[in-house]
Amino acid sequence: MVLEIAEFDIIPGKEEAFEAGVREAVPLFQAAKGYRGITLRRIVEKPGTYRLLVEWETLEDHTVAFRNSEAFQKWRSLVGPCFAATPRVDHSETVVEAH
Repeated sequence: MVLEIAEFDIIPGKEEAFEAGVREAVPLFQAAKGYRGITLRRIVEKPGTYRLLVEWETLEDHTVAFRNSEAFQKWRSLVGPCFAATPRVDHSETVVEAH
């Protein structure tokens, strides 16, 4: 499993529109090849900054299949107008886990 971590800085006053866009986009992710789960988190110390965590089966499910899909274009049209800057995206894999 690969975790996509996307960080978004949102234009002040557009936070609610961004959150609504993410909610509307959830089915786009759910229908994507290799999708496993999604969570949106708002940074407490910086309320205009969010982290979107998307679990994918493989890196390519995100970087190739999803990014080259119509669903990705729709996703960007829903949330892109809220961006104050280009999103930062990383991918990680678990190496140690404890609960």
